[in-house]
Parts: sequence; structure tokens; C-alpha cells
Amino acid sequence: MYVYNNDDQKLVEQRVEQYRDQTQRFLAGTLPEDEFLALRLMNGLYVQRQAPMLRVAIPYGLMSSTQLRKLSDISRKYDRNYAHFTTRTNIQFNWPKLEEVPDILAELATVQMHAIQTSGNCIRNTTTDPYAGVHKGEIEDPRPFCEIIRQWSTLHPEFAYLPRKFKIAVTGSSEDRAASQVHDIGLHLIKNEAGETGFEVLVGGGLGRTPIIGQVIKSFLPVEHLRSYLDAILRVYNLNGRRDNKYKARIKILVKALGIEKMAELVEQEWLEFCKETDLHISKEEIETFKGYFSPISYDPQAAKEADLTAQFAADESFKVWYERNTVEHKVDGYRIVVISLKPHLLPPGDVTDGQMDLIADLADQFSHSEIRSTHDQNLVLSDVKMSELKALFDKLQAANLARANIGTLTDMICCPGYEFCALANAETLPIADQINRKFDDLDYLYDLGEIQLNMSGCINACGHHHVADIGILGVDRKGENYYQFTLGGSSKSDASLGKTIGKAIAASEVADTVQKILDVFISHRHEEELFRDVIKRIGLEPFKEYVYATSH
Repeated sequence: MYVYNNDDQKLVEQRVEQYRDQTQRFLAGTLPEDEFLALRLMNGLYVQRQAPMLRVAIPYGLMSSTQLRKLSDISRKYDRNYAHFTTRTNIQFNWPKLEEVPDILAELATVQMHAIQTSGNCIRNTTTDPYAGVHKGEIEDPRPFCEIIRQWSTLHPEFAYLPRKFKIAVTGSSEDRAASQVHDIGLHLIKNEAGETGFEVLVGGGLGRTPIIGQVIKSFLPVEHLRSYLDAILRVYNLNGRRDNKYKARIKILVKALGIEKMAELVEQEWLEFCKETDLHISKEEIETFKGYFSPISYDPQAAKEADLTAQFAADESFKVWYERNTVEHKVDGYRIVVISLKPHLLPPGDVTDGQMDLIADLADQFSHSEIRSTHDQNLVLSDVKMSELKALFDKLQAANLARANIGTLTDMICCPGYEFCALANAETLPIADQINRKFDDLDYLYDLGEIQLNMSGCINACGHHHVADIGILGVDRKGENYYQFTLGGSSKSDASLGKTIGKAIAASEVADTVQKILDVFISHRHEEELFRDVIKRIGLEPFKEYVYATSH
């Protein structure tokens, strides 16, 4: 992974001291609250419903065991012994004291971490495939390009005050595991007919009040032009994006207003006139330097010979099930990618305790070359585990309540923190997640259903990505009472689509029962092993609408 140089370290440390001075002046009453608001947001600090919330950057979801231990230690010293992983692959502390945040940032700086650009109208954390560099069938590892984007975008003076926040996702595989098509910019590594590697570039995706799937603005961009072309897109957006209405300020609204053809024309003109032939161009030598930060590890040539798990499967059925559900094929024979579920039964999705973080850091050291990855769907990944060591890893995860074999099932839900924490939320989410978990606690039943993505948001801002789930749940407020609206048929994968509302919102007490009714319709119409999304495509929404509302009270 990328390691800071002296300039990087100095910049982060200077930023800490700047913010310490700003905080002290605010607490002393010499810095007005409206001025401090912008400054704290630049450093990842929100003021939520019950307490401040600090969001820490995890660039493209990659962190070391040393960094994870520091996050654990911070949760003990400054918070309530846990933290929360987000869909941007960042981590949040929900209970820090405002006056102690500079101390937290100083501690983060000691392990090459910060909270810069995790909030505000700037370029946020770039995300990517959590299996980048190790998944079989990958076109190319996207992480070097994520690092190029990170260095270009961090504290970029021209893009510090964009019309609205801006998000980029990069994928290197034909399978989209980064929800790239609902980002302001989505970048897909592809090969052209000549076998050259480049990017298919999408713009104008996003969720929230106006969910839109991104559109292709350039079908093939040579990799050496990545930085200059992104710069051109951001320049066009910065000049033309609306600033009079924050609900219409995202680039998706600009693309919709102009049309993709006109947007492409403006970007191409900007690129050719001001960006392409500049020092933004990336030389082949520079690309190789960035690739060197992510060189493949030294894999054990004997691993494939030690990979027979037949006897272990026979001795422990739970291990076999976990292997099938929570591990993924690796590009190197004898290794597996391990997904650690942060969706334990009856606990908040995406949360992890200090003890669990310490354990995962230890396990990364022991089994996966001291690296951990956070995922778009709020889980963690150990990317390079020998198959011969999987049973030992499983036993330790199971003892720490981290081996729930539910990856890809209904209970592997994406869920925002909801009204319990967020000042923007209209409705609770965590009690509803509990309700669903209690209703669907039979893993065999969930396995029979096949892959189903359930996402839940506590407000229209859609931090829980409910628009792009097989089953999406949106919390709404009705005269002080929580109700929940259902959408069906969404996807954030390569076949990205937006779910459609099936009818009026459901009372909080009926949410899990409504999920059951939706599943009953699915089961009754399913052909053999057909997936939920395929049944939706084949029969449409009407059978679901009829059954849900005909049987509701």
C-alpha cells in the first residue's frame, strides 16, 4: 500500500495544528460558529443528533493492521469502544468530544491517517472493488489509479468549494463491486481492440432526492490521460453547476439539464484547450511508480498443495458453510479472499468494537500480510489467506462473533445509522434492522432464497443506498411517526438500475412482515434457482403490489 513521504506527513501534521488553533479559538468565542462550521466540515467533523461525529478517511478502503489498531485505541480513549464503517469505506466515531477532536487527528497522523475531505463540497474518498488486485478475472488492479486520484484531489485548490460534494469510484473488473454507476464519476478499466488498457468514463450518477444512473461520457480514455480528463470534468462542473439550490447542485443535475452530448462536448473542449497537454499528463514511468506501491505479495508456491479442506469440512459443517458464503476465489491457487461479516445477529450493521478491531488487526498480521480492506457494503476483507489456514482463522472469528455466514443474503444489509444518530434522518433504521434480523434468523432459509440485497436509509439522502437494492427501504416521518416505503428491483452491479416504489409507506411494526410477503411472492413465482432480481425482471412489480397491499391491515 502507499506509504507517506515526508511532504505527505508534514502536510497532515500541519493540518492538525491548524485545526487545533481553529477549535481553541471557537471554544474561546473568538471564532464565530458560522465560520467554524466550514472549517470543522473540512476536517470531517459533523454535529449530529446526540453528539459530534468524526469521519476518518480510508483511501479506497485499504488500511494496515497498525492503522486499525490505532482506530481501536481511539475508540477506547475518545469514544464509546466502537466505530462504524460506511458505504464510502470510511470509518466514523459517533461520540467524540468537540474539544478532543484535534487530539484524535494528531493520533491519526502518527499512522498516516486523517479526516481531510471526508465532508464538505469537495472530492470525497475514492472507492473501488474490495477484491482489487486479487480477484480472478480482473482486467487490471484499479488501486494505483485510485492513489493517483487521491493525490491529485487532496487539497486541490480549485476544487475545495465545488457546488456540492463529489464522489468517484473505480473498478478493474467486469463485475461492478463499487456501485460505480451511481457516482458523480464512474471509471471502468477496460481493454480496447488493440489490447490497450484505458477507462470507460461515466458521469452524472448519484442517489439522494434525484437518483440517476450515470451515463458514458467517454467510451475509451487512455490511462495516461486520466488525471487531465478528470480535471476537465471538474472544471466544467465547477463553472456550470448550480450554487443557488443545494438540492440541484450535484453534477447529475447539470448532466440532466445539458444532456450527455452537450456535457461531453464541453468537457472535451475544456480538456483539449486547458488540461490535456499539461503536467496533469501521466507518464508511463509515473504509472509504473504507482503500480509499484501495490506490487503483488510473495505467495507461497506450496499453498496449492496444502489446499484440500475435505477433512475439515467433514469435521465441521459450520466451517464449510462459512467457506462457501464468506470466502471468494483468489487469483492465486491455494489462497482465498475472506469477507468478515460486520452484520452479526441483532447488532447494528457496519459497527465493530475495539476488541474486534484489535483482533482483526492481529488476524491480518497472522493470515493476510497485515492488510485489511473495508467494503462498500460495510464489511471487512482479508485479501490473501492461505486455504490451509482458513480453519484457524474461522475459529478465531467465530469466537469474536465475526463469522456469521450471511454474506450476500438478506441480512447482509446496508444500513445507515438513521434517526438514532443522524441529524438529517427522518426515521429510525437500527430497530428496523433488528426487527428484520429477528424475523429472518434461519440461515438455511436465507440460503435457499439466494442472493438478495436489502438496503435501508433513514431519509431521502439515501446514505443506505436503498434505491439500488433488490429490496429497498426508506424511512419517512408522518406526523412524528415512522413509516417505511418499499422499492423493488434496484441494483448497483453491472446491470445498475433504480428500484421502483410498490405503494404507500408501511407502519414501522409491519416492516419485517412486509419483507416476508415480498419473499412469499418471489418464492411462489420462482423458477428453480432463479435470483430475486431475475424474477422481478420477468414478472414485474404488480404481483408484489397486489399481495403486499391486499393482505395489509
